[in-house]
Amino acid sequence: MDKEKGKTGCNYHRPSWDEYFMKLAMLASERATCPRMHCGCVLVRDRFVLATGYNGSIPGSPHCYDVGCLIVNEHCVRTNHAEINAICQASRHGINLEGSTAYVTNMPCTTCAKALIAAGVKKVVISSEYHDTLAETFFRDAAVELVRLPLPECVIHYNLDEYSSAKPLK
Repeated sequence: MDKEKGKTGCNYHRPSWDEYFMKLAMLASERATCPRMHCGCVLVRDRFVLATGYNGSIPGSPHCYDVGCLIVNEHCVRTNHAEINAICQASRHGINLEGSTAYVTNMPCTTCAKALIAAGVKKVVISSEYHDTLAETFFRDAAVELVRLPLPECVIHYNLDEYSSAKPLK
């Protein structure tokens, strides 16, 4: 078999580490519980996933999809943002975030940018912008590297027919 093509002849593209972690953030965003925005965050250090988060209600509270959004000053306050939920997940499991990288589907809001900085995140990778945020200013002032990564392909390539050791479930 050609190294570059599978049995079906499709071109094979192994994602870069940045693309891989951003696709994980995109997948996390599918768990979001607010219809106003789906955002995902993956916190990584040394190519190891430390924590993930998505925008959603605090544990035990109703979700926007179930009871509607709670809007204050044009923002839904029923949910925590993905970055806050990822930081909280790391905290609950005793994970130190010093020197980590945040892969976030959207530019963080001002509050999330400050939380990422305070948690010790040193690099933030985004694939889309966000309105009304001072994140870039705070990142620059705190020497946090900001990387804009083009949105990776929104498809997961997994074809059982191409893998001789895999068999479909019965």
